[in-house]
Amino acid sequence: QVQLVESGGGLVQAGGSLRLSCQPSERTFFARHWAWFRQSPGKERELLIAMSYTGGDTYYGSDVEDRFTISRDNHENILWLQISDLKPEDTAVYYCNAGGLPGEGAWGPGTQVTVSS
Repeated sequence: QVQLVESGGGLVQAGGSLRLSCQPSERTFFARHWAWFRQSPGKERELLIAMSYTGGDTYYGSDVEDRFTISRDNHENILWLQISDLKPEDTAVYYCNAGGLPGEGAWGPGTQVTVSS
């Protein structure tokens, strides 16, 4: 079964920016939708933002601000999440997901993002 691997997490100061990436273990892996979820301490995992493979549709989780941008390089099969103006409440484990619909299919192990005030 294909695995997704996230990278780019770390410790960042509030106000900074971060770009996370996600790649499948099999470069030819195809999924109709690609998504980023996050799980904050003590909370359920929640959808942050998702996009269709074609890039024609973007879906946002509840109360998601425009500080989050999702994009893909279809040639290299890489998914990106750009986060700007980071806030302490953005501290979470960020998960990559790919499947027929957001929340279905393959998941990565997650990458920790910690924002210091």
